[in-house]
Amino acid sequence: MNLPEIDAFLEQPSPQTRMQATAELRRHDADVIVPLLKQRMTHSNFACRSFVAMALGEQRTEEGFAALLGMVESETDPNVIAEAANALAKFGSPALPHLVTIFEQTEHWLVRQSLFASLEPFDCSEQLLHLCRLGIAGKELTVVYAAIANLGRLRDTPQAPEALAILLQTVKSEYGFIRSMTARQLRYFGGAEAEAALASLSQDGDHRVVGTVLEGLLPPSADSDSL
Repeated sequence: MNLPEIDAFLEQPSPQTRMQATAELRRHDADVIVPLLKQRMTHSNFACRSFVAMALGEQRTEEGFAALLGMVESETDPNVIAEAANALAKFGSPALPHLVTIFEQTEHWLVRQSLFASLEPFDCSEQLLHLCRLGIAGKELTVVYAAIANLGRLRDTPQAPEALAILLQTVKSEYGFIRSMTARQLRYFGGAEAEAALASLSQDGDHRVVGTVLEGLLPPSADSDSL
């Protein structure tokens, strides 16, 4: 597919057609592709802008990196911001401070959920703890849930004591599904405080919470031992 054809495909309403165009972009040099993509950074269709962000992440050039930062700064649609953040994460460690800033400045649940996922390849326990704190302090329960889930990733890091302290604060959440996730993550942390919290949750009035605690007491199955 030549560049005029790709250009036309990017304008099509069909997501499949735009995906095909995005795939074809890999066959061309970045110095030609990135300017072509930048022309659509302000396209009226948010899905098209999302595909532009995705494609810029695949190119991984300095110009593309700068373009993605520009998209995040000017964009109003959370779907596009989330896609641009995912694309920035593909640039590795230079993107990390920008990803943290996006989380700090954007409270939308979709963007924050996406950022937690984007940080998984990074060795960034200090930054992850910071984002977990922000997420738990926010109003979006889906983000609170994700933040608690991510605290378990800090169990073998210098941030483990602080992560545990945050978990202990969520033991008395008014929401059963939050307490259930807290119980799941507490199983990764040893010590008297974690054990006492789990003992308390084992008497919880929500059966989901009790079930989560009991799951942690079960021995590994024979099938899991053989893996």
